[in-house]
Amino acid sequence: MAASTFDNAVKRTLDIAIAALAVVLFSPILVVVAVLVRTRLGGPVLFTQVRPGRHGQPFRMVKFRSMTDERDAAGALLPDAERLPPFGRWLRSSSLDELPEIWNVLVGDMSLVGPRPLLMEYLPLYTPEQARRHEVRPGITGWAQINGRNALSWDDKFKLDVWYVDHQSFWLDFRIFWATFAKVARPTGVTHSSEATMPRFTRQEAQERNQ
Repeated sequence: MAASTFDNAVKRTLDIAIAALAVVLFSPILVVVAVLVRTRLGGPVLFTQVRPGRHGQPFRMVKFRSMTDERDAAGALLPDAERLPPFGRWLRSSSLDELPEIWNVLVGDMSLVGPRPLLMEYLPLYTPEQARRHEVRPGITGWAQINGRNALSWDDKFKLDVWYVDHQSFWLDFRIFWATFAKVARPTGVTHSSEATMPRFTRQEAQERNQ
């Protein structure tokens, strides 16, 4: 059962309070990382992309840039693995690239805890059950992130996301929030076995699962 209106109001209040505190506490880190990104990867420092939020409504998610803009002779971007330098890998494994998403939490696009926002192009590929992950605001961290992250299959990731939607509570969010710090300290599952991050969820894959 999804959280009640009261629970949502409490969750939103906590999101704002904790995010505001995080801005104050992490501001020196934000400045240092911004300078490092600018010197190591060049500009722009921030990477923005439209992602689906609650009920699939689009919003512009902001992160620290972790990849270069290297292109081939035809002008096409190189594969992710070739554009992700060691510094970018470190940013991702430490989750420091996610810190600017605190802004998305403050303005109400995201929550501190919830299913990670994926790509807009995936929306028509979900089964009705998988699409239930959008019944709540997406999060900076979530149940899938502390239970395998990008090492999970898409099926497992979606099942964990929907499980969170049905079981969300203050105590579950608290558990996920603190478990995230342990995962950051000892990062695992940052990359998939076959990709720099996570393979794309494709229409063919969705059709095979629905057969």
